[in-house]
Amino acid sequence: MQKAIGIFDSGIGGLTVLKEIVAALPDENIIYLGDTARVPYGIRSAETVTRYSFENTQFLLAQEIKMLVVACNTASAVSLEAVKKEFPLPVIGVLEPGARAAVRTTRTGQIGIIGTEATIASKAYEKAIARLDAGIGVHSLACPLFVPLVEEGWTDNDVAALVARTYLEPFKATGIDTLVLGCTHYPLLKRVIGRVLGPGITLIDSATETAKEVAEVLGKLKWNKPVKERTVRKYFVTDTPARFEMIGKRFLGDDLLRAEQVKVGGV
Repeated sequence: MQKAIGIFDSGIGGLTVLKEIVAALPDENIIYLGDTARVPYGIRSAETVTRYSFENTQFLLAQEIKMLVVACNTASAVSLEAVKKEFPLPVIGVLEPGARAAVRTTRTGQIGIIGTEATIASKAYEKAIARLDAGIGVHSLACPLFVPLVEEGWTDNDVAALVARTYLEPFKATGIDTLVLGCTHYPLLKRVIGRVLGPGITLIDSATETAKEVAEVLGKLKWNKPVKERTVRKYFVTDTPARFEMIGKRFLGDDLLRAEQVKVGGV
């Protein structure tokens, strides 16, 4: 098998990134690791998230990957640079692509960010946006219950709607016209979030921009997989493979999706 693109996330949220990479690069082999035994990452310390990121990367390297996509905003915010320094392969996060898309999109110069507690506390989005345009106002809000909702598959029911309204109704007063879904789980709640905020606010999902960056890097390095070879996609999780398969099949439209449970680090 040709070397694959490796992707990791704390759970199923990274499938939003995988889906866009598959759309952009349908012939590439992909190996996905969802660290479902240790989800959510957003309530962990930076040191713990960095350790998890190293362990996930080591697992994927053992599967013969050529590039790593950190498809977790929390890990991208607090451990991306450490991973880049530690491991000798191209590493792409999801935070910078999302920031670029938001800056391009806003017309009022007011951008909202929602994410996990760790991502919001890191102020990584504020820093990334300021590097692009220091005049833009950024309004950040932690939404810690969104990840558990998605992991349960509760993405468009009354409970999800109530939680979204509780978090986001006060956010409307900030005057934002663009909202970054600063966690790869959150696009699975896009319908609910959109109903709460209304059509005047554009939702930014960093997955599309991340997929473009992956394609650009592979193209520059001339590392694209030959089209004639069979395409392989493998899914690994550290817990609850049946739940991952159920949600993954529904989201990706892949009835043949199978997930293998593995041990990573101390899990």
